[in-house]
Amino acid sequence: MDVYLPIANLAVNLLVIVGLGALTGILSGMFGVGGGFLTTPLLIFYGVPPTVAAASAASQVTGASVSGVIAHSKRGGVDYQMGAVMVAGGIVGTGIGALLFNLFTALGQIDTLINVLYVGLLGSIGTFMARDAWRALQAQRTGVPLPARKRRHHPLVANLPMRWRFYRSGLYISPLAPLLLGVLTGILTMLMGIGGGFVLVPAMLYILGMSANVVVGTSLFQILFTTIATTLMHAMTTHAVDIVLAVLLLFGSVTGAQLGARLALKVPPERLRMALAILVLLVAFRMALGLTYRPEAIYTLAPL
Repeated sequence: MDVYLPIANLAVNLLVIVGLGALTGILSGMFGVGGGFLTTPLLIFYGVPPTVAAASAASQVTGASVSGVIAHSKRGGVDYQMGAVMVAGGIVGTGIGALLFNLFTALGQIDTLINVLYVGLLGSIGTFMARDAWRALQAQRTGVPLPARKRRHHPLVANLPMRWRFYRSGLYISPLAPLLLGVLTGILTMLMGIGGGFVLVPAMLYILGMSANVVVGTSLFQILFTTIATTLMHAMTTHAVDIVLAVLLLFGSVTGAQLGARLALKVPPERLRMALAILVLLVAFRMALGLTYRPEAIYTLAPL
């Protein structure tokens, strides 16, 4: 069954789009990554213009995050104080991202920017995740455990002023660190349509030194409000949000997030990380190919 997308100006298969939303929701519930990092590239591969894909995917991630936050909140896995600081940074980052989005749109380079950002971020993070997962799997096979990782924040974080106590995360650090992390996430969300979780989760673990049991839930809490701000900003400035596309994606993602939260408790985490790493690297490789060959149909988006 085909459905017409008014902003993207093309017809799409309803089941394919709902399926993409469900896949996004499952990833959101399992990893706290929002899933937009996968939705936007897949929509681009399907033929949706990059600007519309990024703007609409951001709104879709909101639904997946709501469902995921509820699931993790029931288990006490959300640090609301830390999340609020990152949300404040995310809203500021959204405004900065909107300025950059409009600048590169005026220059006619926004599609290229989106693709380049995806190749760089997905390639580097996928490589890091694959290396980490491979070490864990090797340790599992040989029976030699990996050295215990000390939970500590980065030395640069330790030098920042005005320390606060974040009791749920077990931290005593400056709020400037999570605030700046939120700003970065907001910029990426605005430009790429991602939730930012695939950057946020590793940063919360290795830079802020947060307790692992609250990282995913807190990430989803921040993603929820940042994507709301991003959707509103896109609707008011770029006018690239396709509400039909967003609703179809939301329909699948809300259910998928609950399923993902359950799967996270049953599947070995090492295998989950390796599977996600491989998926991320494949998407990055496909995006890189897209930058190297001439498309069959050449189009551009310009304000009327």
